Amino acid sequence: MTVDLAGRIVLVTGASRGIGYHLAKQSAEAGAHVIAVARTVGGLEELDDEIKAAGGEATLVPLDLADMKGIDRLGGAIHERWGKLDVLFANAGILGTISPIGHVEAKVFEKVMEVNVTATWRLIRSVDPLLRLSDAGRAIIMSSGAAHSAKAFWGPYAASKAAVEALARSWADETKNSPLRVNSVNPGATRTAMRAQAVPGEDPSTLPHPSEIAARIMPLASPSETRTRMIYEAKPDRWTSYQMPE
Repeated sequence: MTVDLAGRIVLVTGASRGIGYHLAKQSAEAGAHVIAVARTVGGLEELDDEIKAAGGEATLVPLDLADMKGIDRLGGAIHERWGKLDVLFANAGILGTISPIGHVEAKVFEKVMEVNVTATWRLIRSVDPLLRLSDAGRAIIMSSGAAHSAKAFWGPYAASKAAVEALARSWADETKNSPLRVNSVNPGATRTAMRAQAVPGEDPSTLPHPSEIAARIMPLASPSETRTRMIYEAKPDRWTSYQMPE
């Protein structure tokens, strides 16, 4: 499906690598002006070079999402410059450690919750008014199958993604009578640095490239996408979707 985002403003967090990098790149290819947010300046600059080489436009925002006031300032800056936001890809997140719950250090647990949950809430709070100013605001919140499988040793990460899905569900219900559409995505196992950290013995060549996953997610940013409160999940041979529970 070809996605037309000409003239639209798209915010992508975690844009310096992995799925976020390719969501930003493909959004620019679709005609959007991309606001690319990440901690890693080098990755952002590489993204910017690729986007410019293809004739696109991006604004780079080096920002650690643990900087809550920085997230607030980001919303203000977007309003001042563009007066609205059309698409949010809330993609950034951290894994923490794969460990028995009782062995997880407090500072690790708190950091996972800070970046994955609190920063996502702060981001939603910051851009919700901007997305409502769009004629077809779209919010795509990245989740994980861990939120549902809750496998051994994945406790902090699984808990954080379950919380993020709950935030998305509430937000989607609050905005169901507006033009804003809010959906969650579980991208499945993907050839990313986080996956390598989580499953170090896995052969990355057996996993889909993040550009493939990004291409599957992109239609959710389209003004023509009318569904909301959905969860999209990558399966080994297909993508499935279902309504978020009431």
